[in-house]
Amino acid sequence: MKQEPPPGRLIDVGGHRLHVVCAGRGSPAVIFDAALGASSISWSLVLPEVARVTTACAYDRAGMGWSDAGPLPRTASRLERELHELLARSEVPPPYILVGHSFGGLVARLFAARHHDETAGLALIEPALPEDWATPVESDRKLIDRGVRVCRYGAAAARFGIARVVAKLAALGALAPAWALVSLVSRGGLRRKDELILAPMWKLPPDARRPLSHVWTQPRFFESLGSQIESICDSAREVAREGSTFRPDLPLVTISSAEASERRLQGDAALARLSARGRHIVSTTGGHWVPLDDPRTIVDAVVGLVEEVRRLERSST
Repeated sequence: MKQEPPPGRLIDVGGHRLHVVCAGRGSPAVIFDAALGASSISWSLVLPEVARVTTACAYDRAGMGWSDAGPLPRTASRLERELHELLARSEVPPPYILVGHSFGGLVARLFAARHHDETAGLALIEPALPEDWATPVESDRKLIDRGVRVCRYGAAAARFGIARVVAKLAALGALAPAWALVSLVSRGGLRRKDELILAPMWKLPPDARRPLSHVWTQPRFFESLGSQIESICDSAREVAREGSTFRPDLPLVTISSAEASERRLQGDAALARLSARGRHIVSTTGGHWVPLDDPRTIVDAVVGLVEEVRRLERSST
């Protein structure tokens, strides 16, 4: 299956290349970091709108999207270092507003904590909460083990070409045969709820959806995703140690989905209170995949941060 050319640039970050796509002009630049099994494609409904008011960039973590595979393990600390190197080498000047969805929130928090002078704002959308994953309960430990197992099945299917067959069936709309083949290959090891690891691609416009048929058939995708899942406890502990040390007056927005649990709402609200300029917003519709279910809420929140940062810059001069 032929891969479509990358919409952005491939930048060497020290032995492997990361893909970054940017649009718009202006400062501060907004940097989008996607959820666990997602990529720059997941921001297709958000980035163009934000690019109307400032520079907006989305990137693919190593192994995801159009990026090369990177060294293992794929911990949040390693990912943050690679993101910082990517921005420096791609000549996207600071300051930045970091926007992290789910797992991407861990990376964004580390970036903000480590680079105070380069971080102008932070938007965290249903972010992974380090207190949930640093020492996971038994049910979450099983979820981690299951995610790693799913990725091993996916990597094996990709190596043997089975993933390409599944992708072609899905592209033709033959979802039942596609899932039957997946179930057969995995000996029943995969269930429909495992689709939640990946972004719900049917919510994307067709032109944004097309590249996923190639992305999701590459061994590097499943190997990188599996490592991120397997290392999530280490990533959570890294963020627990460092991730709350961003500036106490940093413009900050947290966004919970309309279907968020009470625990999620409390956690996101508490995170917003870490900054004197923090706000907690609840999305108007949909579930965890807010960038696809309710992109307007994200666009409005991020544009609001851009305007706030510009006001603060003007008042300090």
